[in-house]
Amino acid sequence: MSLRPGIVECWIFRVHPRTGAVEILLIRRAAHRVFPGLWQCVTGRVEAEERVPMAALREVAEETGIGPADIEAFYDLDHVVPLYNELTDTVGMSIIFAARVRPEAVVTLSHEHDEMRWVRSVDAPSLAIWQSYLESVRRVQELAVDPERARWFALDAEGHRIARRPIV
Repeated sequence: MSLRPGIVECWIFRVHPRTGAVEILLIRRAAHRVFPGLWQCVTGRVEAEERVPMAALREVAEETGIGPADIEAFYDLDHVVPLYNELTDTVGMSIIFAARVRPEAVVTLSHEHDEMRWVRSVDAPSLAIWQSYLESVRRVQELAVDPERARWFALDAEGHRIARRPIV
C-alpha cells in the first residue's frame, strides 16, 4: 500500500563561512493564520499532480523567495510525521526535507509569515514546539557536519535521490 502525503516541510539551513556553525532558518506564522506566532520551517500543501519533493521546493520559493540559484544541496530527511487535525477529525501526513543554502542567500517572506531569524542549530530546539521539529533539527545537524552520511539523503534538482543511481 502506498500513501501520499498532503503536507511537506522543508528545513532551510546554511553553514556559517567563518565559524562553520550550522544555522537554521525559522519563520514565524503571521497573526491571521492558524497557529499564529509559531516558529517553524517552510510548510505547505502538496498540489494534486505535483511530485512531493517539487512541492517542497515550490513552497521554499513561495514562502522565502529562495530559488535554485541559492540552494547548494537538497535532502530527503527520511522523516515522515502523522498529523492529527481536530477540525476534520482525521490524520494527515507530512514528509520532511531540508535545503542547504548559500550563506548569503536573501530571504523574502511571504504574507504567511511576519518574521524570520537564523538560529544556530544548537539553539533551535528551544524554539521548536513539536517533537518532530526536534528530530528534524537533529537530522539537519547530522547532514551538515557529515558529508559521507549526507550523500545518502541528497536529491537532485528534480527531487530524485542521487545515491540511488547505479555506478557505471
